Amino acid sequence: MSKFIVLEGTDGSGKATQLGLICRKLDALGLRYTRLAFPRYDNPSSSLIKQYLGGEFGATPDAVNPYAASTFFSVDRYASFKSDWESAYRAGEIIVADRYTTSNAVHQASKLDGEERERYLDWLFEFEYDLMGLPAPDRVVFLDMPPEASFRLIRSRQGDAGDIHEKDHDYLARCRRNALYVCEKYGWSRVSCVRGDEIRTPEEIGIEVWSLIKGVLGVE
Repeated sequence: MSKFIVLEGTDGSGKATQLGLICRKLDALGLRYTRLAFPRYDNPSSSLIKQYLGGEFGATPDAVNPYAASTFFSVDRYASFKSDWESAYRAGEIIVADRYTTSNAVHQASKLDGEERERYLDWLFEFEYDLMGLPAPDRVVFLDMPPEASFRLIRSRQGDAGDIHEKDHDYLARCRRNALYVCEKYGWSRVSCVRGDEIRTPEEIGIEVWSLIKGVLGVE
């Protein structure tokens, strides 16, 4: 049976770096795996995502309601599953992903509060896992980077460039608060990316991430 691991986090939290460290571990163990990253910006199925993040539907994230925005990302995930990794998943390969349905739970649910947020979260996971038939992950690890640190890293990397999510400091802060709620609600594993005021090294974070997923993968 396939094991499916998702790394989640707000922008600038180091997901791609940590996924690379996981893949190096899997390579060293001689295990077959498929590495994914969402959204797939080089694929036609991401066209609406690029329009949304590029501000064509509104200059701020809140200009597009969470249900509409989520469907843009859902279509890209469905296209990826059917064309890229369904056979590997059904053959029992390990699947590791940078973002997934869980990203909509982090980002889009932050646009809502109270019962509206609960209804949205129920809809999101039923829509993708039950109705669309996408696999649910076996373990979600949330890389928790405080928004101030995220924003500094994004600015140092991209300057004034970036999408409507990355440019909006208040939105990043909302996403992080919402993500902590979602982590608790769904039992995701949380890894802090800072110690005090200092960002932890990728290697330190990687050791903790591996400790959380190795049991799911059945390795040491």
